[in-house]
Amino acid sequence: MTAQEVDLSQMIQARSDQTNAVDLLAGPVTVTIVAVTTGSKEQPINLVTDHFGPGKPYRPGLSMRRVLVNAWGPKGAEYVGKSMTLYCDPSVRFGGQAVGGIRISHLSHIDKPKSVALTVTRGKHSPFTVDPLPSGPPLITDEIAGQFAADILAAGNVQALDAISVELKKHNLGNHRADLLAAFTARKAELNEAAS
Repeated sequence: MTAQEVDLSQMIQARSDQTNAVDLLAGPVTVTIVAVTTGSKEQPINLVTDHFGPGKPYRPGLSMRRVLVNAWGPKGAEYVGKSMTLYCDPSVRFGGQAVGGIRISHLSHIDKPKSVALTVTRGKHSPFTVDPLPSGPPLITDEIAGQFAADILAAGNVQALDAISVELKKHNLGNHRADLLAAFTARKAELNEAAS
């Protein structure tokens, strides 16, 4: 792997059981929700995303939960398949200090910007707006994911594999993302080694 191919954003992610603001220091990330589960009393909801996987769910704080309910309604099961753009906001305060936190800038399945009055300090509110995110392709089915996996294994050269990559980018891979990307990377390494 050349220096140009090294992705340092993967090397600064926090070791944790949830998505953290520092995981977004390299820039905003658009994710698709693949599962919604209940959490603890302090963090009552786990939004499992295609990008971070089940080991690092996004656990929105109270402010972002208010934004989500305002935009998508109260039923968590209806969030599956919807997408949002997360970013690190360094001005988020905790205990009187700016420590940074995760904010949502865009949501799919809304047709216009949505504003919610969020608490900035005790007794003071400020509008927070999320913009529409164009709805992407639907979540990939198990059957299509299986066909992609078979095509990756059957690819006879790097050009064929690159053609599969083009098709993969047209789909929302959902919870199949990690497995398909791992299979793709492994097959590409095998083909490159055979060619050298």
